[in-house]
Amino acid sequence: MALRVGVIGGGQLARMMIAPAVELGLELRVLAEEEGMAAGLAATAVGDYRDLDTVRAFAADVDVLTFDHEHVPQEVLRALVAEGIAVHPGPDALQFAQDKLVMRARLAELGVPQPEWAPVRSADDLQRFLDEHDGAAVVKTPRGGYDGKGVRVVRSGAEAQDWLDALEGSDALLAEELVPFVRELAQQVARRPGGEMIPYPVVETVQRDGVCAEVIAPAPAATERLAEVAEDIGRRIAEGLGVTGMLAVELFETDDERILVNELAMRPHNSGHWSQDGAVTGQFEQHLRAVADLPLGDTRPRASWAVMVNILGGPAEGTLGDRFEAAMAAHPDAKIHTYGKAPRPGRKVGHVNVAGDDLDDAVYVARAAAAAFV
Repeated sequence: MALRVGVIGGGQLARMMIAPAVELGLELRVLAEEEGMAAGLAATAVGDYRDLDTVRAFAADVDVLTFDHEHVPQEVLRALVAEGIAVHPGPDALQFAQDKLVMRARLAELGVPQPEWAPVRSADDLQRFLDEHDGAAVVKTPRGGYDGKGVRVVRSGAEAQDWLDALEGSDALLAEELVPFVRELAQQVARRPGGEMIPYPVVETVQRDGVCAEVIAPAPAATERLAEVAEDIGRRIAEGLGVTGMLAVELFETDDERILVNELAMRPHNSGHWSQDGAVTGQFEQHLRAVADLPLGDTRPRASWAVMVNILGGPAEGTLGDRFEAAMAAHPDAKIHTYGKAPRPGRKVGHVNVAGDDLDDAVYVARAAAAAFV
């Protein structure tokens, strides 16, 4: 009988696990939040991932649980583990992806380089942090933010008053130094339950309006030292937090040559989409290998360069499907991936991968092919 892997969450990440699951001989099942989601092809259940009974019923028919997102409540996860259900990554690891204050404290214990930070519970707390950090800071809501949501740059303690007013009990916001970075990077590592790990090349990511727009693999002009530092950070975090599956570590490269940890994701990640077509083993296959405790695949690039460009928003008129034939005819070397989502301004509805030995050419083709869908 095929190993049954259950994915909680019906988004595009679950969708992109379907093909590699078939290739690996795994039976993929998905708990989608609602009908018609991106991973609907594999949705065997629809329900609320926050409800223990719903998740328990879904888990009863799988051998291992994993995730399309990190939002399943800790009490649900811990109840499943207590009942003997294999959950990868487990709640002890996922807590660090669910709460940025918890993450910052643990990374400090591990000695991982990161921006200066502090919990703030009042405008006075925030103002003190600003005064100590050249009058500017990044303020984040510790839980639930993504793609630029729950993040703002402030220059006075009053600029986050609405978020402060919404705090309850001992809750706090996260204040971080405004890092003078020259570019953003990402390091991915896959880890099996027994501790075997394998890294991917460090990549450069380009953000627009808080959303990942492009990825170049490997990061251009990445020195041997930079690549070694990024890999070491990824390995230390994966081991120190007990991650199983894919870990993505978003990094800042600063103007004074520091490498600092920005964010973490314990699942396949936008920064790794290039690997679907640009590496021997793509991140979605690798995640399934890791959580199913199968031997990890080779992460070497298939070409000198791989470029990923997100399709954001989609066409103002018509559907993505209307654009496929023209895009494919004009750019036969581009690999086009769409998510089955309706177009909406700023929404990630797909991405394009191009691999080759000339970086400028790969960037041009990927951008042109993505532009055909907007």
